[in-house]
Amino acid sequence: MNSRAPGTLAVGRVKFFSRHRGEVNSSAFSPDGQTLLTASEDGCVYGWETQSGRLLWRLGGHTGPVKFCRFSPDGRLFASTSCDCTIRLWDVAEAKCLQVLKGHQRSVETVSFSPDSKQLASGGWDKRVMLWEVQATGSWDATIRIWDLRTGTPEVYQELEGHSGNISCLCYSASGLLASGSWDKTIHIWKPSTRSLLLQLKGHVTWVKSITFSPDGLQLASAGYSRMVKVWDCNTGKCMETLKGVLDVAHACTFTPDGRLLVCGAADQARRQVHRSQITQALSKMTPPRMAPGPHALRLPAQGARGPVE
Repeated sequence: MNSRAPGTLAVGRVKFFSRHRGEVNSSAFSPDGQTLLTASEDGCVYGWETQSGRLLWRLGGHTGPVKFCRFSPDGRLFASTSCDCTIRLWDVAEAKCLQVLKGHQRSVETVSFSPDSKQLASGGWDKRVMLWEVQATGSWDATIRIWDLRTGTPEVYQELEGHSGNISCLCYSASGLLASGSWDKTIHIWKPSTRSLLLQLKGHVTWVKSITFSPDGLQLASAGYSRMVKVWDCNTGKCMETLKGVLDVAHACTFTPDGRLLVCGAADQARRQVHRSQITQALSKMTPPRMAPGPHALRLPAQGARGPVE
């Protein structure tokens, strides 16, 4: 595998969002980039004006640490998850809670909105993935549920079962397929509208920490709690390539919007980029892709490891 040393990054005008009263567990930008959302161990969700760093709101309501937050693609809503076993759905314009979604039996670790903002998936320590109509969910009881939020009291709309371990990450494709990663070392790809399990991806030797679809939905990248990132063919379910250029545990991975780069963040504090064209080339020539941090590689704060180590 070819590699080269990271280029030098000039850092200036760093903004600090420092009014949290506990660890920051998650952050997310609004679709227009104007607002930054942060989820804190202090039980609150914070909204910040990106350019000025001004605090727009500090929202309480959760009775435990807030683990994750995410905006809907249309920018009208955001969701937060907590150790209190709930998901809260918030209105961005009025900064108020619209619904408290109850159904998980243990901490809710992750959420993902569908591309049309009409469903929300949540997952957590009860091994369930729950899908909520208008928004959807994954969890630690190894199931996925879909809820109807249009009623006065949200009801379970669908529940997807198949994982044997806690649900650690969720991701929708542009076409509306839902992928779920689990502590059982597998990734499931579902068609939520029919409750169908389309593919079960096996190959990770540790729990799956992060998953991301390519913009065209043809590939899925996954990071396990290990020093490797895998790229999968979403039509066949076969692993196209295993990327081992990460020096330490790969905590997260995501494709750039144009799909040309795959970016992963690792505990070795480096962000690394893999050219997707080289991944495609690897399919035909079966040669290792080039792991190249590139001139824009940047140093990131180290992340604490959470979850089982095998």
